Amino acid sequence: MNTLYQELAERIRGELNDLERISERALSSWAQAQRVIEEQDVYLDSVALNLHGFYSVLERLFELIARHIDSSLPEGNTWHRDLLNRMAYDVADIRPAVIGHHSAECLDELRRFRHLVRNVYTTNLKPEKMAGLMQALPELWPKLKSELRAFADFLEQLSQTE
Repeated sequence: MNTLYQELAERIRGELNDLERISERALSSWAQAQRVIEEQDVYLDSVALNLHGFYSVLERLFELIARHIDSSLPEGNTWHRDLLNRMAYDVADIRPAVIGHHSAECLDELRRFRHLVRNVYTTNLKPEKMAGLMQALPELWPKLKSELRAFADFLEQLSQTE
């Protein structure tokens, strides 16, 4: 049994719980921002923070997969984007794609938004820029959850054969 694969599968499954909570909090804050206009900024800050956290959790998982399964992390100025793109492809004789191409495209928007949150004051965040992300999240999250569970299952099966 390969304990590394088993541990990584368990880590992915554990992070799914956090991702679920983060997704729910972002959607709840978004709904509140639409209803309570006079306090919209507070709710939008919460949405931004939760979207930032959502992508950050995923990127940490992708880093672990790249480091421990693929045996290499992308380098250079575009490593965040390259890491995300790599997760949408099979690595010959090593692993299947972690996520689908459509999920990667949606997550790329989230990656760019996270960069914006990290580098711009929250007072400059515009609700109309966040609207597309929030509209996509209810469809994206269940798809991602399914893809990540399938990858965790793959790792678990691999741990039994190694």
